[in-house]
Amino acid sequence: MSYKLNQQITNDMKDLHQDLVNLTKEICKIPAPSNFEDKRAEFCKEWFAQNGIKNAYIDEALNVVVPYNYDETKDLVVFMAHTDTVFPDTSPMPMKEENGRLCCPGVGDDTANLAILMQIAKYVVSKNLKPDYGILFVCNTGEEGLGNLKGSKKIIEKYGKQVKYFYSFDGTLEGCYNYSVGSVRYKVEIKTEGGHSFSDFGNKNAIAYMSSLINLLYTVKVPKGGKTTFNVGKISGGTSVNTIAQQVEMFFEYRSDVKEHLDTMIKLFESAIETYKNMGIEVNVEVIGLRPCMGDVDKTLQKKLEENIVAAASTYFEEKVEFSSGSTDCNIPFSVGIPSCAIGGYIGGGAHTREEWIDIESLKKGFPYLMSVVLDYFRKSNVNLYDE
Repeated sequence: MSYKLNQQITNDMKDLHQDLVNLTKEICKIPAPSNFEDKRAEFCKEWFAQNGIKNAYIDEALNVVVPYNYDETKDLVVFMAHTDTVFPDTSPMPMKEENGRLCCPGVGDDTANLAILMQIAKYVVSKNLKPDYGILFVCNTGEEGLGNLKGSKKIIEKYGKQVKYFYSFDGTLEGCYNYSVGSVRYKVEIKTEGGHSFSDFGNKNAIAYMSSLINLLYTVKVPKGGKTTFNVGKISGGTSVNTIAQQVEMFFEYRSDVKEHLDTMIKLFESAIETYKNMGIEVNVEVIGLRPCMGDVDKTLQKKLEENIVAAASTYFEEKVEFSSGSTDCNIPFSVGIPSCAIGGYIGGGAHTREEWIDIESLKKGFPYLMSVVLDYFRKSNVNLYDE
C-alpha cells in the first residue's frame, strides 16, 4: 500500500512550505510555559477561525480542539501537538535564522510539530476531505514537566471511549515513541530549628539532612530489566552563609518503563523518608507529578499502527525510524489500552536547552510524512489521495 501522496497534494505542500515556516516563527514568539498556555491557545483558535475552521474550541484544560466529521457514534483518531514549552519564560524568547537553521528555545519541542498539525488541519478542512473515522485535531497543553499531561488527560476523559488510535506529533523526524515511561515526581521539604552559624553551632541544619537524604537515595540500585532512573532536578533553601538553614526543599523523580519497577522505587523512597522522620526530622512530601506506565494495549493494533508509520517514513526520508520508550502525551491513552505513537516532523537538536534549533529544509520531508500518516485515515473515503 502506497504512502506517496498524489502529485496535487505534493505540489500543494511545496507551496505551503513557507507558510509553515512563517507559522512556526509566529508561534515561537508567544511564551507558553506549562500551565500558562492561554496566549498560544487563543492564537491557535483565532488562526483556525481565520483559515475557515469555525468550530475550534478551547476546553477547560486550555486545549484547542478541532472536531472533524465528529459525532458521538463514530470511532475517533486523535492527532495532537503540545503548545507548552519546557521554559518558564513569560516574555518572548530570542529567535534567529542562520545557516539554514531556525534557532529558538522550544522551536522543535514542540512548536514546529504544532505548526505542522495546524497546517494539516487547515488543508483537510479547506479541501473538504472526508475521513473514514471521526477526527480530532488538538493543540494540547501540559506535556512538559509539571504540566502533568493535563491536556491529554482531558481529551481521553471526554472522548476516550471513542478513540481508536492516538498520535502525538512530538519529537524529531526519525524517532517514534511507542512505549510509555511512567514517572512519579516529588517535592520534598525538610525543616529544622536552624539558627546562627556561630552562636547556635550544633543545631540541626536542614541542608545537611537533605544532603544526607539525597546521598541515600542515590545509593539505591535500580531494578534490572527495562530502564529505571532517578534524579534530583532542583534544590533550594537556606538564608545566608552565616545561618544554619531552617528549611530546604528539592524536586525528585523516578521514571521507569516497567510499572513493577516504578512501584519498587516508590516503596524504597517511602522507606527512606520514614527513616528520616524516625530520626526526629520534619520531612514533608508532596507528589507533584504522576505519569502512568503502559496499560494493556492490543498488540495487533499497535503493530499495525507502527508498520504504517514505518511505511510512511520510508516514503519521505532515508533515515530508519527508531522506536523507543518515552514520556509523552501518549502515556495517557496507552494507560487505558489505546494504540498510540509519538512521531515528529523535523530534524534538529538542543531540545530542552536555550540553543535549540531545527533544520528548516527538513520540514519539506516532515510535513508530507505527517500528512501521509493523517490521510491514511481518509483513504477509504477519498480516491487517489496516494499514488498507488
